[in-house]
Amino acid sequence: MAQFIPRAVFPAQLSLPRSYFLGHHASGLSKMKTMLSSIDLIIECRDYRVPLTSRNPLFEHSLGGLQRLVLYTKRDLGFKGRPEDIRREEVIRKWHAPHPTLFSDHKSKRDIKTILNFAKQHSYDTHTLTGTRILVVGMPNVGKSSLLNALRMAGVQKKKAAFTGAQPGVTRKIASGVKIVERDEEKGTEGVYLVDTPGVFVPFVPDAEAMLKLALCGSVKDTIINPITLCDYLLFHINKQPNGYEIYSEYCQPTNDIVELLDGVCRKTGRLGKGGVPDVDAAALWMIQRWRQGNLGCFVLDEVEQDGLEKKMNEEVRMSVSQARKHKKAEQAAKSRAKHAASLV
Repeated sequence: MAQFIPRAVFPAQLSLPRSYFLGHHASGLSKMKTMLSSIDLIIECRDYRVPLTSRNPLFEHSLGGLQRLVLYTKRDLGFKGRPEDIRREEVIRKWHAPHPTLFSDHKSKRDIKTILNFAKQHSYDTHTLTGTRILVVGMPNVGKSSLLNALRMAGVQKKKAAFTGAQPGVTRKIASGVKIVERDEEKGTEGVYLVDTPGVFVPFVPDAEAMLKLALCGSVKDTIINPITLCDYLLFHINKQPNGYEIYSEYCQPTNDIVELLDGVCRKTGRLGKGGVPDVDAAALWMIQRWRQGNLGCFVLDEVEQDGLEKKMNEEVRMSVSQARKHKKAEQAAKSRAKHAASLV
């Protein structure tokens, strides 16, 4: 058998949607701005698998002026204690120095205890009379509500206060403060309260590959991008890993052909329609979910380099919401013209 050579680049996706900035995203961000006077600390959650792409500059522009903790969630899906994992976290910490940075798996008692201790220390340092209020922000589906529930259980031994789900948009309104640390009379500190917020997407994603990364991690609904295209992008990244083809070896030989892989998945798992026709859409969604759960490899999608954050900030196109709407209208007009032209042929 000839040596397998993975694809060096993923094909350009020119027709990919570039916006997922919904009405409740805009209203949620506006509401957050009005709350800043009553907030003592902001925890900004970013997805460990996309530490650069899950950064939303809207938070820094709109919610600046308060102390901020950057928390990389879902660490268990990208960290396995490998030397490259340890080096990656060292680089990310340097990005934010001297400001604090933490990494978290909400199922890890150790990680949750570290975050709780940070919150307790902040409460002790600030000495507020009404208790410390922490605003948790981030892109859709980065794990804000799961974090709140884990902190509540560890801090005050109470069951979950926020609903969670596999798809984005479960939290659509800003909740009232949920206690995660009890009042400490000995230290003279009041309670610590966490305020959960709806995820806020960027108004416009100028880079098509960034949109694929966010969709693959679940920041947009699975109906927005064709699941086969998304699964093909997953295959591209799996093949980039050392001996990555072994991850799907039970379904087919090493391949760059997503249809070949999905056909093998359908036949192995029984995802066949009428007449034994493979249901490749269902197989693609199944594989995507498997990866999101950590069952198809453990790796990050962003390249983490020493100057990675600086490059990201320099390359960012600061488009306003109105500019994003104009772009979307222009995109729709172009599609209409193309459709009209095709009908005349």
